[in-house]
Amino acid sequence: MTIAVLSEVATGAEDLSIWPASTRRLPHGGLAVGGVSLAEVADRFETPAYVLDEGEVRGRCRTYQDAFPDADVLYAAKAFLSRAVVRWVREEGLGLDVCSAGELELAVTAGFPPERIVLHGNAKSPRDLEAALRLGVGRIVIDGPSEIARIAAAVGPEGHQKVMVRVVPGVSAGGHDKIRTGTDDQKFGLSLTDGSAQHAVSRILGQPQLELTGLHCHIGSQITEVKPYLVALRRMVGLMARIRDAHGIVLPELDMGGGHGIAYRPGEPALDLTALARRLRAELVAGCGAARLAVPRLLIEPGRAVVGPAGVALYRVLAVKHTGEKVFVAVDGGMSDNPRPALYGVRYAPRLLGRASTAGPRTATVVGRHCEAGDILAADVELPGDVHPGDLLAVPVAGAYQLSMASGYNLVGRPAVVAVHEGTARVLVRRETLDDFRNRDVGD
Repeated sequence: MTIAVLSEVATGAEDLSIWPASTRRLPHGGLAVGGVSLAEVADRFETPAYVLDEGEVRGRCRTYQDAFPDADVLYAAKAFLSRAVVRWVREEGLGLDVCSAGELELAVTAGFPPERIVLHGNAKSPRDLEAALRLGVGRIVIDGPSEIARIAAAVGPEGHQKVMVRVVPGVSAGGHDKIRTGTDDQKFGLSLTDGSAQHAVSRILGQPQLELTGLHCHIGSQITEVKPYLVALRRMVGLMARIRDAHGIVLPELDMGGGHGIAYRPGEPALDLTALARRLRAELVAGCGAARLAVPRLLIEPGRAVVGPAGVALYRVLAVKHTGEKVFVAVDGGMSDNPRPALYGVRYAPRLLGRASTAGPRTATVVGRHCEAGDILAADVELPGDVHPGDLLAVPVAGAYQLSMASGYNLVGRPAVVAVHEGTARVLVRRETLDDFRNRDVGD
């Protein structure tokens, strides 16, 4: 479906830095992304809806390839996955990082080469491992000691599987306690400090059907500074040197994970990708030189930083309520399509769309339609004082960890995903309907 592109009209010095690069101002308070009017997307495809800019996703894939020319860049599927995204990522030359049989099967059936896929997970199910071995996944990241025997048994005495070991390097980093994964007080990985990682390496080397290709670490998410990555890298290189000394092997790969932070509101910090790439490479070369190690192949796993800024969420205002000094603007979505504010206290910057307002700004809290007091999408944000039911709100930086974390709460149904590119809009993931709920409910 093609939607007419409207000419850009300058409407002031509004900060569009966190919006997709293709974003253009339109008359009467409108915006276009990917050459498509967002207001027309809302009218044609209804709300709530996620809009995903294909050009932005592809551009960010290329930016990572340019920044890390000597590394393997693996897109983290958990941020958001669909058949179209699988194709975009494949065509741009990235690998894929998956966490379940569901993500793996979707990717492979959409044409992604399984040898370019890495399987993670702190509690891999029998189905996860069966799918990984049946489809020929490139790497399995061992997250705990019990997985070693399970994977070896599933591979069989005549089989062969490349594996890595997830190491907890003792580095605290990330935007919230719930997304910090580099310390010993969480569920992921094997500790560097208590010897668990070294013991797991020894056990893997005793399994001839398992080929240990390298070490893996992931220190957290929404990280905006380079230093924690450098600290983690030094500790990982130190472990690689100890493995060489103890076992006489030099591991050829080192996966430093992802978690690269992005700005959700104007003025917020974001990770400097160029600085990260330059300093990681320099630290890796220097550290390996000092330890007399061959420099391993570097792997990184960005997810949020690839798709987050490429997405925009669209909502219709259903009600505006004044309660004391508070103004609540209720929309037709909420925590079922974006649980992140409730889980992590994430702050967004919604914008009135589709009409020009001359009213002064007023502080309001944008809330959802669900039966929870914590169903808040954006607390204490500036909106025009005349916002009213029927208005359209757009929330930028909505491409990551929204649909992938969405739920069926209140049987509202998950929104559609609409891709925009060069003036064309098309549905990637259809809206969940009442028929979907009825068809799954097979008992009486």
